[in-house]
Order: sequence, then C-alpha cells, then structure tokens
Amino acid sequence: MTTLFEVAVIGAGISGLGTAIKLREAGITDFVVLEKADSVGGVWRDNTYPGCAVDIPSIAYSYSFAPQDDWSRKFAPQPEILSYLRETADRFRVSEHLRLGVEVFEASWDGPQRCWVLDTSGGEIRARSLVAAAGPWHEPSLPDIDGLDSFPGPVFHTSRWDHDIDLTGQRVAIVGTGASAIQVVPSIAEQVAELHVLQRTPQWVVPKMEPAPSRVVRRLGVHRLGWVHEFNRRREELILELTNIAFNHRWGQAAFKWIGRQNIRAAIDDPALRAALTPEWSVGCKRLLMSSDYYPALARPNVSVVSTGLTAVRGNTLIGEDNSKTEVDVVIMATGFKILDMPIAGKVRGSDGRSLSEHWDGSPQAYLGTTVPGFPNLYILFGPNVSAVASGFLIVESQLQQVVQALAHLRRSGAVSLEVRAHVMRQFNNDVQAALQSTVYNSGGCRSYYFDENGRNGFSWPWSARRLRRMTARFNPTDYIVTRA
Repeated sequence: MTTLFEVAVIGAGISGLGTAIKLREAGITDFVVLEKADSVGGVWRDNTYPGCAVDIPSIAYSYSFAPQDDWSRKFAPQPEILSYLRETADRFRVSEHLRLGVEVFEASWDGPQRCWVLDTSGGEIRARSLVAAAGPWHEPSLPDIDGLDSFPGPVFHTSRWDHDIDLTGQRVAIVGTGASAIQVVPSIAEQVAELHVLQRTPQWVVPKMEPAPSRVVRRLGVHRLGWVHEFNRRREELILELTNIAFNHRWGQAAFKWIGRQNIRAAIDDPALRAALTPEWSVGCKRLLMSSDYYPALARPNVSVVSTGLTAVRGNTLIGEDNSKTEVDVVIMATGFKILDMPIAGKVRGSDGRSLSEHWDGSPQAYLGTTVPGFPNLYILFGPNVSAVASGFLIVESQLQQVVQALAHLRRSGAVSLEVRAHVMRQFNNDVQAALQSTVYNSGGCRSYYFDENGRNGFSWPWSARRLRRMTARFNPTDYIVTRA
C-alpha cells in the first residue's frame, strides 16, 4: 500500500537535514527524508579529496539553532563538517524520518488527488508537499573532451575521489583551477612525480588566514558562553556582508586586487608565470578563492601550469587549445558541478506534466528561489538566484522561513495546495535581473558558472544576505493561488 505523507524531502545534506529539523520544530512530524546514498551529509559526504575544507569561517558555517564552537581550525576540514552534520541529525532525531538508499527517479503532481507521486527505488511514495533539497553542488560537471573516455589511466572527478589510486610517483593532471583544485594541488604536490595544472582562466586567490582556535576559546564552548559564539558568528557574517559591498565598489576592487597580486608575488618569482596566474577581470566576477599554499605549490619544480583549456586526449597525451601536449598517468577533473542544470529539475513534473527543466528552458527561475508557477506545493532549496556572499546555512535557513510558514498556512486554512502566481514570480525575477546588471557578478568582465546557457545569471543574489533573510521572513498568502478541498 502506498504511504501518503504530509511532506516528502529529497536529499539529506545541509538543506534536507535543516528542513527535517525545522519541520519537527513546527510540529510537523508526518514527513519522510529520502536520500539515495547510504548516509547523510550531502556535499560533505561526497567530497573527500585531499585538503577538502570549508571556505566560510566555521563559526558561521553551522545551523544557527545548533551552534558549534569546537572546530580545530577557523576553516574546518571536511571530516569535521561531516561529523557536525551527522551529530546534529542525531541530536534532532532526524533518523526517525530517514530512508537511506532510496533514489527518486521521478516526482509528478497528481492534480485530482492534489499530491506528489514519487517513483523511487523503494517503491511509490505520495506526499501533499515536496521539498527538493538535493542542492546545486551535487552532480559533477564533466566536459565532453574528445578521447577522454579512452585514456588508459585513472580518470575521476574531485567529488568522486578514488582513494584506491596511489598517486605517489605518478604524473598527474588536474583539469580546472576552481575551489577544489586550489585545495587538492598543495595536498598532493609533494607526493606526485609531476603535477600539471590545466588552467583555462586564472582565478583571484587571496591568502587564507586561519590560526587554530586557542584551547581557552574551545574550552569555553558555545553552551557555557552562548553570547560569545553569537557575537563571533555575527561578526563573521558582517565581514561577509562587507566583502559583498567591497566587490561592487572601486575601492574594494583595488584592495582585493592588490592583496591577490601580493599573494602571487610572495610565492612566484617567474614573471611569465606571474602574468599567467593574474586575472584580468574584476574580483568577485567569479567565486573569490582563498589559499596560502596554492601559489607556493605551483612554484615547486615538479609542478607546471598549462595555461590553456583541454581539448582532446590521445592515449596518455593531453592536448591543449594551443596544441600543447602533456603526458600524464592520472587525470583529475576539478571541473565543478551542474549548478544551473540540476538533475533534479528533470525529474520533477508539474501540473501540466512538463518537468522543471522544460519549464525553465535553460534559464532557472523561482520566486525567492523557492517556488515556481505550475508546481503546487513544491519548494526548492538553494534554488535560482539565492546564492549570496554568505554561509550556505544562512541561505537555507532563510528559505526555510518561507517553506515552514507555507506549510503552516496549508494546515490552518484547510487548503490542499499553494501555487505561486506567475506575475509574482515574474516581477521578482525582473527585479533580481535588473539589480544584477550593475553588480560585479554580471559586469565584472568574465564568464562564470553563474550564467546559464541563455546568458542569464540564474545563480547570484544581487543584494545583501540580510535582505534575503528579511524578504523570506514573512509568508504572504496573496502571492499564491490557494486551492481548497
């Protein structure tokens, strides 16, 4: 017999666990969390590459309702973040609602029954409301490189790190120079015989200042002096807000560029390599990276920077856009994720039978990054245009304000569905796109993963994180078509 839940949640990472906790807090206990892996943790479960760590200060990188002070470093390593998520899930009894190893193949809206029908590896599941919490950093983005599938050695993505491969004494290529690459490169540079970094475009990288928290601070603990934690958390959030402001002002650009160039000069003596590593576009146009050991690793005699994109593979030879040839034994793809073409969008079908992907036609849009016309009772976490310069936890908690209030309204009103009005979403997205035009994200002179296949920025939030929190704080029923039983 098919079970009907009040809410079904897809994914048990930061978004899914946060949803489960907030649902319980609101008195909603008739829900299920579906996770296709065998454990919780999402991106922090999947990414186990050497050097993996958070690039937001750890004190701000946690749920506000489950603060954590006992970090070994200012920017906590992956095992600590994963441990925190698992401990928090246990503490808030999320396991009572978890179904691990259950993959969602498709979710369709059943109009007559006013519910979502989920086709899963564990059988059919029905739910009045659906929360898509799979996140944008879930599915690796692998470029279509001619001949890569016939490479004779190991090839793997950083988020699918093959720990059975011993890199000692190997000739290794890393394709990409984004957030994961700058952590992997210093972690394996001493181990390998040769390390070739294939850089299509250089990135702005500023030093990562992270003194270990003192023993006294760690012993004080959040439960003894909660106000100390709250003060420190707010301070780090303010710094992130100021960073966002600095990105979009001339004085801020000048300061960040000076810091970035000094970071290069401190480690790189070769003028040609310095020039190859220095971007021409504005800081913040792409994600700002932090590392104090990336450039020193590039200066090692066994490390080379190939300033070109990868176009083809012939046997063990990688061929660049400039026809350069590099022979390697192992290829590591540090090529990011399917951010704007999230696989979940192809699996969720609305009231007209079409998928989110078909509705979006290459350009994701949602009201407050959360709800979409034609998809009643669907809530997307980390959806389009909510990525502010802020902790992912803050963004998710902001959206959950809307989700929980919407679900509470359904209960109170006796309605069976809520669907955001088309003109409401259209006006919101027009405002977002207009505001983005003057930001560094759109006018910084680069082409980033923020832009979809139609050339539209479907990723960035143009305003402050504080404004996101404020705009999502109050659910407005008049923005929605309310269908009663």
